[in-house]
Amino acid sequence: MDFRYLAIEGPLGLGKTSLAERLGARLDATVVLDDGENPFLGDFYAGRPGAAFQTQLFYTLARHRQQMELRQGDLFSQTTVSDYVFDRDRIYAHLNLDDNELFIYQRLFELLARDLPQPDLVVLLQSPTDVLCRRVRGRVRHDEDDPPQPTDAYVAELNEAYHHFFFHYTATPLLVVETSQFDVSWGDDALDDLLRQITSMTGGTRYYVPRA
Repeated sequence: MDFRYLAIEGPLGLGKTSLAERLGARLDATVVLDDGENPFLGDFYAGRPGAAFQTQLFYTLARHRQQMELRQGDLFSQTTVSDYVFDRDRIYAHLNLDDNELFIYQRLFELLARDLPQPDLVVLLQSPTDVLCRRVRGRVRHDEDDPPQPTDAYVAELNEAYHHFFFHYTATPLLVVETSQFDVSWGDDALDDLLRQITSMTGGTRYYVPRA
């Protein structure tokens, strides 16, 4: 493969982690997964004042530490597949933080992002908002101990923010995958077809609709 470092992106509910694991197994690659555990996330979804900033900083620093470990290791000795890009932090920051918090965050982000490795290719999973909301609701458990979950209104805002960010994204080649009519469990045939798209990428942005 021409690409040694692949990143999967997209809003919650579209199967980024599952795809990263499937690609990792197929390519015998190192798989890097975003750590979803965040002690402030429940408070953020519940609307507690200050929790958005705490949640954002926790994720930013955790992802930075993970990416620095990649940089310090032999990243390019074999293929690496990640289920996020560090730049995604800015999407959530602009969506969730007030102006004062965003001012502090942006200065921190610029310092942290300076020396991090860039993916050779980003695969962006997309879906219309109504489909995305349905998928997010479908994956939510209903145990009493579960933390609060994102509302449909928040998922809609997040989806719009992703569309806006990646419409202007030029940092790496970008393969946009439309998943609304597709089973995101990624069976063997679908994975083969995606890999053909990946290996034929040369630069810029390509839009791809998988076979249902």
